[in-house]
Amino acid sequence: SAWVGFYPSDLLRNPIRKFPSCAIMRPMVEPDPAGTPRRGGGAVIVGLSGGVDSAVAAALLQRQGYDVIGVTLETWHAEGTAPLPAATDRAQAVADHLGIPLVRRDVRQAFYNRVIRPFADTYAAGRTPNPCVLCNPTLKFATLVEEAEAQGAGWISTGHYARVAHARGASRLMIARAAEKDQSYALYRLTQPQLRRLLLPLGDVQSKDEVRELARRLRLPVSGAAESQDLCFVAEGGYADLLASLRPEALEPGPILDPSGQRLGEHTGLAQYTVGQRIGGLMHPPGAPPAERRYVLALDPERNALIAGPRSDLARSTCTLSDVTFTLGKPPASVFTARGRIRYRAPLVPVTVTMREGATAHVTFATPQIGVAPGQSLVLYGPWDTSGEVCLGGGTYGEVCLGGGTYGEVCLGGGTYGEVCLGGGTYGEVCLGGGMIQTAEHHLT
Repeated sequence: SAWVGFYPSDLLRNPIRKFPSCAIMRPMVEPDPAGTPRRGGGAVIVGLSGGVDSAVAAALLQRQGYDVIGVTLETWHAEGTAPLPAATDRAQAVADHLGIPLVRRDVRQAFYNRVIRPFADTYAAGRTPNPCVLCNPTLKFATLVEEAEAQGAGWISTGHYARVAHARGASRLMIARAAEKDQSYALYRLTQPQLRRLLLPLGDVQSKDEVRELARRLRLPVSGAAESQDLCFVAEGGYADLLASLRPEALEPGPILDPSGQRLGEHTGLAQYTVGQRIGGLMHPPGAPPAERRYVLALDPERNALIAGPRSDLARSTCTLSDVTFTLGKPPASVFTARGRIRYRAPLVPVTVTMREGATAHVTFATPQIGVAPGQSLVLYGPWDTSGEVCLGGGTYGEVCLGGGTYGEVCLGGGTYGEVCLGGGTYGEVCLGGGMIQTAEHHLT
């Protein structure tokens, strides 16, 4: 789409001026026969978290000529954290400042069932969960679409740093202009019905500093709000207390072993570790270099064992993905090249993807990758856009298996995930996979 007239940086030059209707940002496209709404006006449901990003998004849309309706979600929080009243009060202050209505949606039970329980269960299975990747399509954006339908609004919006390119018949998720803040990774599971309604005003800003300056000049009451924490539903660093109440077995101490089964030390609970994490203070088996650093290679919940070894043993040349999804509803081809992000904000690397039955895929990395961990996602970009900025979709890494040594063949990770098979060293055969990476995106931002 081609865009005319208005960009967020215009407000930095003249934040108070009312832009004429001819300057409202509009795509130069014909009405979509498939039902994609036209931009440039009408009602939009904006998720207000009480943070600066969603507040600026709402203000920008209001100045572009949209009828803005705010929605804030009352989500479940661990006992003692109590961030909910402060967040909803800040969202109300933003709505009052902008003169827009604010709808409060109580999604606490759904949030607990769809996000909290899977979060705890994933840790108990020896994987590192990503609650945001799961929450976005199934709860946050689903609730915004529900509210849009109830209010008769054609659009939804949040303060995420990403872009959506609307064209006839399809809407494509793209990397934000502010690459260091890009959140398309956390949105890769959004569906076409969600993307076709989605406006992301912050996708074209150049930096977070620009957003804060916009908030200051617009006199928004949250212009000085702190960055959101890693998990919206617990106090900073406090997820261990949540796991202690829901899945205490994930925090039980157990042995740290090398791949041959020799004991190197004791861990403090598998949920405190993820594959690729460096660990110190371990014993050195006979013949091992005394200064050799050890990293988490695998987590074995059945034995409550952590397997540690040198960093070189983390390198992966291939992987198998499960639960693969695409933002356009289908892959670009049965075999295609793309660029992959192996974890949140990791650099993009060339990959070759071969689709398989049952929403699975085999992926070959152009160069071996460190940090392919159970519970994390591989997100794919390109080739629909020559710049490689289009988010195609992604999937979750399969389970981790160790063969050889005293283990024989032990499956680590479990579940219904696919596998990554690699040989070499004392491993015999290593199968690695997982789920979804943890991000810093939490409330509707």
